[in-house]
Parts: sequence; structure tokens; C-alpha cells
Amino acid sequence: MKIQNFKGNQWSARKVDQVYIVSLKNHSNIVEALLDFVQHQNIQSGEVTGIGAVSEATLRFFSFKTKKYVDKTFNEQMEVANISGNVSVIEEKPILHLHVTLGREDYTALAGHLLEAKVHGAGEFIFYPLNTRTVKTKDLETGINFYDFEK
Repeated sequence: MKIQNFKGNQWSARKVDQVYIVSLKNHSNIVEALLDFVQHQNIQSGEVTGIGAVSEATLRFFSFKTKKYVDKTFNEQMEVANISGNVSVIEEKPILHLHVTLGREDYTALAGHLLEAKVHGAGEFIFYPLNTRTVKTKDLETGINFYDFEK
């Protein structure tokens, strides 16, 4: 078993064999910090999962009617019940496609595409990189980025 530790401005990580365990600093922006981590480790394909707590989150919902995303920000303390997503490359830059389920104080839940969220407490993630480069391109019919295995 090979173990290595890494540190960024908003994150610290431990690599165990090929898997990364990542902790985000309190008050950091999740997507921004995770993108920095992915770039630092040169991850171009893989899976990510996570849990934690946030003080605000901006979610996106895709409207097939307009082919546009609708964003909504929630400013309250919430538990991150789950973040799941993937890492790929769009126009030569790594991208995170994340979905989130957030638990509110009244035990209701919010869910959607995660645009950004601010850690308030903990942000704990596991990255499962793949030894390949996965490219996404925009499908003109749907307006959504899909895997393009020809690139």
C-alpha cells in the first residue's frame, strides 16, 4: 500500500494507492476547491463522492423547454447528505459534474446540480480517478454536455 499526503490552499488530501481522501477547509467553496485539487493532481476522469455541511448552496436545474439552467441559491445551514459526480475534460480543462442532496433543519431535502456551496463545518470527499482522459462535448439537440469517446 502506497500512501502520500498533499496540501492545497483550501484542501488537504491523502492518496492511498490510486484513491484520494480529500478534506476541505471550513468556509471554502466546494467546487472551486475541488477543481483546484483535480488540477493539482491532474485528474482527467473519475468519480467523486462526498458529505459535509454548508452555509449556502447554489443549485441548478436544467429546463429542457428552454435548454438553459435555472439557478437558485439557498442561504441556510444544511447537511450534505450526498454529493456524487464525475470528472471529465471540456475544452482542455477539467470539469466537475456534481449533484447534491442537502438536508435542511426541518428534515426536508433539496437536490440538484451543484453550482457552488460554502463549507460550514466539514467537507469530506473520496476521488476514484480513472487512468484515462474523458472528454465531454455539447450536444446541440439537448444543450447538455455528453461524453465524447471519439476524442
